[in-house]
This record gives sequence, C-alpha cells and structure tokens, in this order.
Amino acid sequence: MVAYGAEQRVRVAAVRARWLRQTFVHWPFRPQAVQALLPPELAVDVYERAAWVGLTPFVMADVRPVGLPAKVPALPSFAQTNLRTYARRADGRDGIWFLSIDVAGPVMPAARAVGAPCHLGSLRVAGAGDSGSYAGRRVGGRGSYRLSVRPGEPLRPTERDVWLTSRRRAYTRRPGRIRETPVEHEPWPPADGAVDGLDQTLTRAAGLPAPLGEPVVHFSPGVTHVRPGASRPASA
Repeated sequence: MVAYGAEQRVRVAAVRARWLRQTFVHWPFRPQAVQALLPPELAVDVYERAAWVGLTPFVMADVRPVGLPAKVPALPSFAQTNLRTYARRADGRDGIWFLSIDVAGPVMPAARAVGAPCHLGSLRVAGAGDSGSYAGRRVGGRGSYRLSVRPGEPLRPTERDVWLTSRRRAYTRRPGRIRETPVEHEPWPPADGAVDGLDQTLTRAAGLPAPLGEPVVHFSPGVTHVRPGASRPASA
C-alpha cells in the first residue's frame, strides 16, 4: 500500500478550514500542451508519460483566519472548483499550478493578491443518496460545468492515486516571480468515483486541446483540519 500521509507541516497557519465533498476528475494530456500554459520557472510534472489536468469541485467550510477570537464566527460555507495541473521547480519541489479557480465565496481578493487565476461564478454542490452533483457558471459566461458522480468503494490507494491527489504545495506567479503556498491537512479518505454526466468548457477556456483519454475519477468526503500557510516567494 502506498503511503498517503502529509508531505509537510505548516508551522504557522494563515487560515483554518474544512474541504468537503471533493471530487477529482483527471484527464491525461500531452506534456507540451500543458507546458505551454506554465511560466518558464516551472516544468510540467508527468506520470506515465502524460501531463494530468484535474477538475476538483468541493465545498469550503468553516473558513477562519488564524488569530481571530473564538467568538468571531467562521465564514459561511461556499463552493469552489479548481482546474489544476502539476509542476516542478528546477530544484525538484513539486506542487499544484492552478489553471483557474472558480469560486462563489469571499476568498477571491486574497487569492488574486498572490496571483491565483480566480473567476467569480454561480456554483452549486448537491448530494442525495449515493450520488452527488456539481455545477457552475462564471460571471460573463466564459466557462461552465456540470458534473454528476457516484462515489464508489474506499480505496487502497495506488501510486497513481497518490500522485494525482496528495500535493501539499501550490505555486502562483505575482508580481513577475513564483510564489509558494504550503498546505497541511490529514490524508484524504479516498474512494473510487463513477461519472454519470459531465459537460464542461473550463479546459477549453484554459487553452487546452482535447485530452488523450478518458478521465480518472476519485471522490472523498473531505478533510477537516486544513491549514494553509502564508504565501511567500518560492526562493525563500
């Protein structure tokens, strides 16, 4: 069994939160097609000779900046959907590179401040019985998606499962340099997932061609002890 533990610890968290009902839909692409969307400081990470792009909708819950008094309530829950790929710096440190972040909540100014490509939208997450659904449309209609998924049995994660889901670092670029945001949380409780319906234009809006194959799907009920650290220059 492949280890599924945290890669790093965040000494001083900037925010605490829970990430719930997360689905991972990953497609394989030619590495050159994804590399064209990355800054020159980062090289696309590959697995089985393919670059992978993931559509990851979830619910952001109990978001609370660290340092506030306990009596101050957490922010209301809201939906977020990331389109992401994986990259490495010249020193080999790997992380997530966001192609887009669609959000229906209050974190957009903070995310944009570190260079994350955020889009305000109308997003929805729903669950009933053994199925779940996600939908979103950006303000201005420049991207949309609809996804229905059936969670399967819990997984004994393979090497590929870990590679696709267990990154603990995000890269952004602003102003003119790469920044790094560390994230700590407990291991994902992963399960298989089956797509009942998927219609999306986010990959095309990001500048990607058609993928090389069918998606690989995972589902997780979520993690409840998420601790992102402060963004910092990647060379620090």
